[in-house]
Amino acid sequence: MGDLKRLKSPESLISALTFAQVRYPDPIQINSTLIMLELIKQPWPWYVSGAAIAGVMIWLLYYGKSFGFSSNLRTICTIAGAGKRHAFFNFDWKTQRWNLLFLLGSVLGGFISLLFLKSNEPLQLSTTTIADLKFLNIPFDGQLNPSAIFNWEYALSIKGFSVLIGAGILVGFGSRYAGGCTSGHAISGLSNLQMPSLWAVIGFFGGGLIMTHFLMPLIF
Repeated sequence: MGDLKRLKSPESLISALTFAQVRYPDPIQINSTLIMLELIKQPWPWYVSGAAIAGVMIWLLYYGKSFGFSSNLRTICTIAGAGKRHAFFNFDWKTQRWNLLFLLGSVLGGFISLLFLKSNEPLQLSTTTIADLKFLNIPFDGQLNPSAIFNWEYALSIKGFSVLIGAGILVGFGSRYAGGCTSGHAISGLSNLQMPSLWAVIGFFGGGLIMTHFLMPLIF
């Protein structure tokens, strides 16, 4: 009877209900959460991921923003004081705070996905791709990043270190020299019917084909 009297106040009643919900959760709610997690872990079809990207682009266009991930490099350099040495970095970086938040969210999202949403299923590749990897001396181990080249021993070797440095310079310099990366040109630029973005995207995919079929056999 004393317990019932203590539950007469609204605050105590809410606390008791919250405790009961935590201690005895609804099985239907648990099953729904597990099903949702399993759906998130699976590869998303193109029409879902494509619609999500288009939704982000529409939202940015509505607020007058131009999407470009690599432009954060310019913003970070400006924050570090590069504007004192070169006019390219002399701009109001505070106008790009939203893009820095997007960068932070991308890093946190990748971290959360790796720790909590990683699928235990092996990566599905075609037999042709597996044969091509074997030709490059990269055995397929079912992982997204082949352990034959994504390891510290390879990264610290002369060959691996040279590949990482060279690729980083080409990607970093190339994206800035082209005035944007794949997100800036392929998503934002093409949606605004920009002809330079079309040429940039053609160069991106053409360079990828040249790298895959001609340069990778020479490197690996």
